Amino acid sequence: MQPTSTELQPKRQSSARLWILLTIILILLLTGAGFYLWQKYAPNRQHVDTAYHELQKPVFYNGEFYPVSAIGDKESLKLPLELIQKWIDPTIIYEKESDSVIITTTDKVLRFKTAELSALMNEKSITLSFPVEKKDNVIYVPIEPLRQLYPLDIRESDTTGAVILHKQGEKINWGKSLKPEGVPLRTDATIKAPIVSTIAANEQVTILSEQADWYKIQQQSGPVGFVRKSDITADHEEWIPVQEQPAAYVPWKPQSGKLNMTWEHVITKNPDTAKIPDMPGLQVVSPTWFSLANDDGRVSNQADAAYVKWAQGRGYQVWALFSNGFEPDRTSKALSTYDSRIKIIKQLLGFAQTYKLQGINIDFENVYLKDKENLVQFVRELTPFMHEQGLAVSIDVTPKSTNEMWSMFYDRPALAQVVDYMMVMAYDEYWATSPKSGSVSSLPWTEKSIETLLNSEKVPPNKLVLGVPFYTRLWTEEPNNGKTSVSSKTLTMDAAQTIIKDKKLTPAFSPEAGQNYVEYKEGDKLMRIWLEDDVSLKARVELVKKYNLAGLASWRRGFEVPSMWKVLQDALNAK
Repeated sequence: MQPTSTELQPKRQSSARLWILLTIILILLLTGAGFYLWQKYAPNRQHVDTAYHELQKPVFYNGEFYPVSAIGDKESLKLPLELIQKWIDPTIIYEKESDSVIITTTDKVLRFKTAELSALMNEKSITLSFPVEKKDNVIYVPIEPLRQLYPLDIRESDTTGAVILHKQGEKINWGKSLKPEGVPLRTDATIKAPIVSTIAANEQVTILSEQADWYKIQQQSGPVGFVRKSDITADHEEWIPVQEQPAAYVPWKPQSGKLNMTWEHVITKNPDTAKIPDMPGLQVVSPTWFSLANDDGRVSNQADAAYVKWAQGRGYQVWALFSNGFEPDRTSKALSTYDSRIKIIKQLLGFAQTYKLQGINIDFENVYLKDKENLVQFVRELTPFMHEQGLAVSIDVTPKSTNEMWSMFYDRPALAQVVDYMMVMAYDEYWATSPKSGSVSSLPWTEKSIETLLNSEKVPPNKLVLGVPFYTRLWTEEPNNGKTSVSSKTLTMDAAQTIIKDKKLTPAFSPEAGQNYVEYKEGDKLMRIWLEDDVSLKARVELVKKYNLAGLASWRRGFEVPSMWKVLQDALNAK
């Protein structure tokens, strides 16, 4: 029996609705797919301002812009001081007390006062075309003297005024666009990133780096962003020329290879040189002649021309010591301004000329932590003047510790960059008033002190000089109300040997200390001595050789027994 038309109508309607639904679904799928493909592949056409658009004269280095604008243009261009400190030389300072910008290089000290056209280079007057300027609490430095002191390549856009810095020896990779319609420069390495600029056809750009299929580039007008590699072709390389620099100062070095120095301790008068025995192998003497006399920078002088004549007549170099007198308040005031620092420097230069010195040894101790940077600045300012006269510059530092006024005020990495030699005073491990008795300088402690300065403090081994003691201490441990009281007395090498002889003692080697040791009783008192002798000195020389240090310095002449000089000479020269 055939179905009637009435029976077929619902089936046709159902089928039609199904086709309509399928069609709608297909349209939605195609629309979704199209939207997805558009979202994925259609480039962003939005244009946005550059990150630095509010800067009137942005400055760039390696594609990075500085958040403070430069001022002026061409010859009158001035850069913010903090930009210079970040990108050119972090050692440049602004001294608020004297309203001065101070630049120190290996051979020059340049001082500008704000708003003045006269400046001082190594204390000689020079005239500037444009002064240092203070504007809206920003210090601006003219580029004219910067170009003289630093090998900079400064390029300024004629269209936007943007400034791009390069340094000597750097390579610039140039590229260009060949597309007539131009190439969009985007904020990120994706076509979905907005556009900051457009690169015109044949426009030359700097290729800074690459990231997958993209280049990071900079236009000569300033904008930095990303373009697809397929849109840019490499063009050529440019090397920023390396300017010939004046010959660097070369510090004196002993022919034998290792420095052998001793300090001559002068308290009120100089020693009778006729009574000083031969010191074979010694190369440098450092008499403690100069010290900071007041907080205005006056230097007291105990130098003796006859001593210099005697020393140099025996082939010794004379590196006079300059001390801060271990007076922290006086030191703080004297180091606080350029004027007082240069006053000190001029006096030392005068003394060096008068007494025909060959070096200066700086010995600042007991200094406030707040004066750490000022001490570095003083040494930075002092060294070019000393080198100009052919004088070696060295500084004494303690081993590193957490004691602020004994150790932490030394910025050893910064100081090591400036001086010719750094003497580490590797003694007083157990000091005169120590609550516990122990070695003045045990071998493990000494070695650890060396390793710390070489590694974490970045002191070059060819500058590091190991300071060794010619003295020891007689320790007394005495029972006192159930506790042990400790006291000490400083002994010369000879005094220690006298005690051993008088008490008929036999030294025994202490593996823990790496040196000989004796002890004896006086009633209920225990007397202890960690000996400084040929055993301890030979061991220290081995450390000098192990770490290829510059040499050693001994504190102090007169505390040794004469035979120690031959011991040191043989040990230093032994292959």
